[in-house]
Amino acid sequence: MSASDEGIAGASGYAPHPYIGGRTSVLSALAAWRMRWPGAPRVIVLTGSPGSGRSRLLTGFLMLCDPRFRKQLPLDAMDPTTVPPDLPAPAVPSAQGRTAAQLLGLLADHFELGAARSEDICTELAAREEPVTIVVPDVDRAGPVRAADEPARVVRDVLKPLAATTTVQLLAEVPRGPAAELAAALPSSQVRIIDLDDPEWADPDGLVRHAEAALTLGPPELPFCADPSARRALAEALAHRADGNRLTLQLAVQSLILRPEGVGPADLSTLPGSIGEALDLHARRMGADPQTLRLMLAPLAFAEGAGLPVQLWGALADAVAGRDMSRDLADGMRLAAPFLQPAEGAERDQATETAARAQAADETTGGAADASADGGTGRATDRATDGDTADGGRSRTLLRLLHPGIAEEIRAGLPDVQGAQTRIAMALLDAVPQQDWSRADPYIRDHLAAHTLDAGLLPQLLTDPGLFAHADPVAMRAAIEAVPLDRLGAPARTYLRTAPLLTRSQAPAGLRAAFLESAFVEDGLAPYAEALHRLGFPLPWRTLWSVPLAGVRAVTTGALWPADGAPAAAPDGTTATAAPGAEALGDIAPGPASAAPTSRPVATFIVPEGTPGSRTVPGPDGDASDGKATGALLVHDLLRPGYVDADPAQVRRPSEEARAAAPFGFSHGPDSLRVWARANRKEVATLISDTPITDAALSPDGVLVVATERGVTARQILAAPGAPTVPAQRTGAADSAAPDGLGGHHS
Repeated sequence: MSASDEGIAGASGYAPHPYIGGRTSVLSALAAWRMRWPGAPRVIVLTGSPGSGRSRLLTGFLMLCDPRFRKQLPLDAMDPTTVPPDLPAPAVPSAQGRTAAQLLGLLADHFELGAARSEDICTELAAREEPVTIVVPDVDRAGPVRAADEPARVVRDVLKPLAATTTVQLLAEVPRGPAAELAAALPSSQVRIIDLDDPEWADPDGLVRHAEAALTLGPPELPFCADPSARRALAEALAHRADGNRLTLQLAVQSLILRPEGVGPADLSTLPGSIGEALDLHARRMGADPQTLRLMLAPLAFAEGAGLPVQLWGALADAVAGRDMSRDLADGMRLAAPFLQPAEGAERDQATETAARAQAADETTGGAADASADGGTGRATDRATDGDTADGGRSRTLLRLLHPGIAEEIRAGLPDVQGAQTRIAMALLDAVPQQDWSRADPYIRDHLAAHTLDAGLLPQLLTDPGLFAHADPVAMRAAIEAVPLDRLGAPARTYLRTAPLLTRSQAPAGLRAAFLESAFVEDGLAPYAEALHRLGFPLPWRTLWSVPLAGVRAVTTGALWPADGAPAAAPDGTTATAAPGAEALGDIAPGPASAAPTSRPVATFIVPEGTPGSRTVPGPDGDASDGKATGALLVHDLLRPGYVDADPAQVRRPSEEARAAAPFGFSHGPDSLRVWARANRKEVATLISDTPITDAALSPDGVLVVATERGVTARQILAAPGAPTVPAQRTGAADSAAPDGLGGHHS
């Protein structure tokens, strides 16, 4: 349908979509796409300028595609060309806040696919007999870090492969630049761009109805809200000036509700024609400087994640403005109210609550101007919590701008965006109490990297192990990946290597610190690992050493006994005396805990023949010349870095008695391992590996040696063995099994 068809549909007496209030031509095109009408494109790219209403339009269309919502819509009264057939709901993986990899994960889960990469997912979808329908909204809001340009990655890694898969029927809401790129990758017969700013899809009557509906819900004492003729005249003037932009019209209505004086349909100069004009006209009508309003809102325009805590608003406003903004915030909350919304909570009609938001904003003034306050926000804001809030568990009020288009307008109006972000980053750093990340506001911990990325300063920040451990790994990883690898220091590269493990495991801060501690040792950054031990984390282990060694098939722990009975030398020059009568390759019997060491603790690795420094594993008769040896053996000191040049025959494993008396047991699967205290069966350490575990061993004194496809790492378990509990009577073997729910190898 064309724009002229829009008027024909309205004149025919059909009821408009109750949520959208128009857009008949677009809805008809989308319905034809949904029913795979002959000649309809397989891929539709929905785009438009910020505030054009594409998100609301897509939401209204999805209501028609969902059997649950269809029951609530007057389908029989609507134009039949706009109503798709009653089919199963399409897959709708929202891109908002997600990375391209997370979006692919949603698709794989929805369609129960075993693949994770886009090419593999598309291969599986292409093999299906029936086409699949996928709708991807909010691509412009993709990613946890705005400056990382995740929308471009989503288009490249997710939408392009899906669009190229002929069994996929795709509808995606995409910003204008990437929309053209996506469409250009397909034959013109298979794709159509619907640009809501194009006259072909204009809906002037719908925009007037939108304005009328918003004014109707305003205070009844205002003439243009109560009088139908006055309301219609103003609605037509507002729609004409807004030129199709829903956000501009919405902001104009909210401004009028707050300050109705001096506005009328006869003087179009009092009505905004763009988002920027809506900001500036509102400020002037409220008797304020437009630049002051923009500076007040600037911290929210740069805010990351769900929203900005009001406790930080004042400090960041001061940073952006380069002066004290406390009085402006205290006096100007009604000025800012039309442009704000709660970060979380149910969607509400903005026109009906503008006055309530203004009143609540006044109540919030203390919290915005005084960082120590956690003032009430009345009806205008909901309480939103991050789980581990910085203020003793109290919930924090998070605010954000009403629409990303407002944020774009404010950022574009600043003379030095990078300088503003630099000052914001410095203010956030100053707000960390004594530079203790455990006491920092969660917003600072999770989003400081995003602000410093936009300021061009992220590489300088990436040297603090405490920040690595406390920050949200999804946001931190996205920020670091946006920096060229050659600009990253060694600690940042270690974090980037470990980040997939941190995000996949969803580990809390303490366990993230443990994983990073081992990663730093593996990469030769021992001082960073030691720093994590000094930060108060209850780490389950201390990583003693790590060697990059491929092909390790098995590991054991034991003790090195000199063949001549002489003391075994350690790298530091100390020695231990062999026990009288000890036999080579025998077991080590347990002795008193206070006894002097009689041997040198070591770990042994079974490695491929020819590995430098290894010795052939002897056969059962001690002769390796018969060709029956299946590998070679390396001996490594158990407690410190360094290989040991020793005859494998001098290494003795712990006896069964020593293993039974050990304080810890363990169990491991293909990529995870758990250690528990034998005394009370309590789990004391959990290890998740980003590469498959090939073998593991646990010495009687609690040194865990784990071999993976990457190499071998030794960790000293730090937990106390625990007090024994009284076990229930049972029959069977002694407790060599793992706690409930653990499978795999047991030791």
